[in-house]
Order: sequence, then C-alpha cells, then structure tokens
Amino acid sequence: MRYQDIVKNEEVLEYYEVGNRILRHLGYTDHSTIHTKLVAERAAAILKAFGYDEHVQEVAKIAGFMHDIGNAINRRHHAEYGAIIANEILRHSDLDMKDRVQIVSAIANHDESTGVAADPITAAIIIADKTDVRRNRVRERKKSAFDIHDRVNYAVTSTELICDDDNDIITLKLTIDEEICTMYDYFEIFLTRMMMCSRAAEVLEAKFALYVNDQKVL
Repeated sequence: MRYQDIVKNEEVLEYYEVGNRILRHLGYTDHSTIHTKLVAERAAAILKAFGYDEHVQEVAKIAGFMHDIGNAINRRHHAEYGAIIANEILRHSDLDMKDRVQIVSAIANHDESTGVAADPITAAIIIADKTDVRRNRVRERKKSAFDIHDRVNYAVTSTELICDDDNDIITLKLTIDEEICTMYDYFEIFLTRMMMCSRAAEVLEAKFALYVNDQKVL
C-alpha cells in the first residue's frame, strides 16, 4: 500500500468525515483531509531536505495523512486512538510490518500533550502538523463568534516553512495581523507546540526558528 492508495481509501476518508464533523461541533478549526494532505506533503519535504530517501518520505506521507484519524473517536487522546485505528487498517495491507509499526508510532506521538519525537519520521510529522497555521483553517462563521484559536489562525496572513539543510535550521515565518490577534494570544496557544517543534528539529540534527512579522521570537 502506498500514499496514493491511502488518500483514496474509503474507510480512512469516512473516519475523517466523521472526525471533522465532531471537531466542528466542538469549535475546533479545520481538521479535514486538506490539513492532513498538507501535513503529509510537508513532512515528506522536510525529510527530503535533510537527505532522507524516497522510502522514508513515502512512509512519512502515509503517517502524515492518517495522523488525525482518531478524532472520529474522541479529541482527547486522539493520537492514541488514531494509532490503533491505523494499525487495524494497515495490518490488512501489503505494507511492510516495520513500516506499519513506524507509522503507528508516529501517529501515537504527534500530539503535544503526550507525544515525543524519537525518530525522524515522527519529528517531521510533528513539525509539519504544528506549523499548519493559516487563515483558511478557520470555519465559516461570524467573526464575533471567534474563539482564541479562530483569532490566532485568522490573523495569519502568510506562512512559510523553510528547511535549510546547509545551516541545519528549520524556520517558520509568519505574518500576523496584530489588530486581529496579539502576540500574547499567539503564544498562549502555540508556545507548547513551537517548543515541541524545537525538540523535534533536534532529532533531525537541526534547530527550529520562528519569525513573526520579520522578528525572531524563537
């Protein structure tokens, strides 16, 4: 089984349909396959930039696409639920056992509440996931109904993730409209996630930097 098969798998897509509907009712930003495809492609790009081969990139893409599948069960511990679901789906495929276990482990460890980057694939998934901050993740509703998560994402007018293998650094550059969201609001939501990215970058033998409105803040 390859990435191109996973993105069309009916069972996987149904889990995402249900999970994203649940998160909509809970007030979360978009967690549809738009997000998971972005994470898959971004994780592969990170690994490619740091010299990992196509097989490793392919495994990361599968893990990246499946990483939020557990939201269909419950948002709390969604990483662990997702790992169990992914294992059940993938164990019936022709995927190599070691690759399947790697995918399951990466999914289980991508959340900042309980996860840790202990290998390059998990590290790439974490960075790809936590740096997906953008205006169009906000659900369509009146601005007066925005919570802090909505404001923080809506305030981001541009996002750029740069992998510089020559200098061993991964840089996230954000442009934020501070009339919508203050820097304090941003860090209230994202500081833990950015610190997780920093630790994940170390697994790739790199450093993580964050620039907001051209100012280095991490």
